[in-house]
Amino acid sequence: MPCKLHACTMLMYALYILKYTTNNMIYDMNNYFRSEIPTSDAAEWPVGYKMPEILAYGATELSQEIHAKRISCTEVMEAYLKHIDNINPSVNAIVSIRPTEELLEEARQYDLELTRGKSRGWLHGIPLAIKDLSATSGIKTTLGSPLFKNNVPQKDSFMVSRIREKGAIIIGKTNTPEFGLGSQTFNNVFGISRNAYDNKLTAGGSSGGAAAALALHMLPVADGSDMMGSLRNPAAYHNIYGLRPSFGRIPSGPAPEFFCHQLGTEGPMARNIDDLQRLLHTQSGHEPRSPLTLTDDPSKLLGGLSSNQKGTRIGWLKDWGGELPMEEGVIEVCEEALKTFGDIGCIVENSPPPMAMSQIWESWTKLRQWAISGNLATFYKDEKKRSLLKPEAQWEIREGLSLTAHEIHEASVTRSLWYTTLFECFENYDFLALPSAQCFPFLATTPWPSEISGKVMDTYHRWMQVVVPGSLSGCPILNIPAGFNPQGLPMGIQVIAPHRSELSLLKLAKAYEEAAPDWKKRKPKILEKKDNN
Repeated sequence: MPCKLHACTMLMYALYILKYTTNNMIYDMNNYFRSEIPTSDAAEWPVGYKMPEILAYGATELSQEIHAKRISCTEVMEAYLKHIDNINPSVNAIVSIRPTEELLEEARQYDLELTRGKSRGWLHGIPLAIKDLSATSGIKTTLGSPLFKNNVPQKDSFMVSRIREKGAIIIGKTNTPEFGLGSQTFNNVFGISRNAYDNKLTAGGSSGGAAAALALHMLPVADGSDMMGSLRNPAAYHNIYGLRPSFGRIPSGPAPEFFCHQLGTEGPMARNIDDLQRLLHTQSGHEPRSPLTLTDDPSKLLGGLSSNQKGTRIGWLKDWGGELPMEEGVIEVCEEALKTFGDIGCIVENSPPPMAMSQIWESWTKLRQWAISGNLATFYKDEKKRSLLKPEAQWEIREGLSLTAHEIHEASVTRSLWYTTLFECFENYDFLALPSAQCFPFLATTPWPSEISGKVMDTYHRWMQVVVPGSLSGCPILNIPAGFNPQGLPMGIQVIAPHRSELSLLKLAKAYEEAAPDWKKRKPKILEKKDNN
């Protein structure tokens, strides 16, 4: 039956970490959008490279090996650091890496704890790198901005503290665009992050560094964040999973504002669903200092994933009734993947658009501009600091400063109408599905696609409009790998579930994962070469 009918929360850290003062300026429309990408060539892939065997494990398997004392934390750390040293120069995914001896000493301490019968948790001794939008105590948190290039927080974010409590050893950060703005990972602090499958191409964003590092086995599991597709777009571009959870599932902060801005959230990324589930559980749970976080018992997220998907109804929204331009091959790859859902018993139906995309886009852009200007306007009003903001950020701030309270209210009313409409859709469908991006990975030296299938993109983020309905809903959304086009470039499907239905979404994805064709196992070429040596 037919229906009736994103950038990141960590922008808030900009005001939490530092304070700046004021002035004002209007930007010429021709100059708003077009950050200049730092010119730097990627290092060549190492010749005849053989990946250490330890790195083949996912996070859950690695945890089991460590706790069974078949592998030491020191061996794991040595293997990962050596691998990163060899591979990272080709993609620039991990930044602000801590000194090697410091990390090895920490790993040795974790081994000693295990010999004494103490485990900190399932991530005990496992190396992780945190997206460079989340505060990490003692490790640079730059937000990809020159304004914060030397910033070292004294405290972890709520999410990072939970990961540390479960035993992870934080080795550094993963690269992100400036303030997480744009689904293309480059900045003037660390440069460009590149795609694991073709390092001439973009890693996506804003969790691009995390996705590339995960696909290349430089990390066993990774965190990300998502305002406008930042957990979905880079996951789609790397043949991995990226879950944007229900708003409030994972506490945001510490931050200067908790109540108004409800567009972005942190979430997990993984190469398999079991790891995704474990990390989601670790990140989730109520935090009294973040009052809008959900009070659901997070242990319920660890429910069994075995399920019978026969009769599960999926509404395929495709290109939103032709409103969304798609690069040739995107729909074809996704619809081929939809056959796998049919193989596991799902009923996949074409669904008409539940609401005009123009309504959703107008609501989204106003609320996004309001949030970004609220977080960054103090920098913009200081002329010296404004010059250090990329053009896209300046445009968002300027537009946000021009909004009236009534316009913001009307945008929120439209958002509420969209949620009500979506709620009615879920009376007919268990899940809704869309492509995770409107184009395949493009050149890493291109700031953003200026057109798709002949249609000009009028803003730096219009090419990612397909993720906006999910973001605006606050519902959980999972990028599920969909396969590759004939040129070997990955694409994904974003599956939207009703609010707080993460476990149902994970069950669907697990059944899909078990039935997926061999392409799901396709690794980046540098790792495939290793397997054939």
